[in-house]
Amino acid sequence: MAGVWVFQDDGVMRLVDNRGGDTSRKQLVHLASGEVITSYSVLEAKLLSLGWERYRNGDPRLLQYHKSSTVHLISLPRDFSRFRSIHMYDIVVKTRNEFQVRDVRVPNNATAIAMPQ
Repeated sequence: MAGVWVFQDDGVMRLVDNRGGDTSRKQLVHLASGEVITSYSVLEAKLLSLGWERYRNGDPRLLQYHKSSTVHLISLPRDFSRFRSIHMYDIVVKTRNEFQVRDVRVPNNATAIAMPQ
């Protein structure tokens, strides 16, 4: 039994079969500009404008950013193709009210251009 549990407006929960249907991908959106983050250069520009700095003393396999006024450290894989929803949510939590993770519906028969999950 594959599918997704959906709560309807009347409070009833039902299982929706999603085999062969649309898939959902995640994308990180900068709220102030409405811009979808499509590369690390775009993301870095947004983070730098918010007072984040590149942290260069860490793991060379990661891109890391820190903000001197907090204890937060954002760690991302160097390869943007490995940028997943867990990294997006980490950014959202550490930069309150600046970014949002959104679902993008992609039909199975379409070519996916959205970022990988």
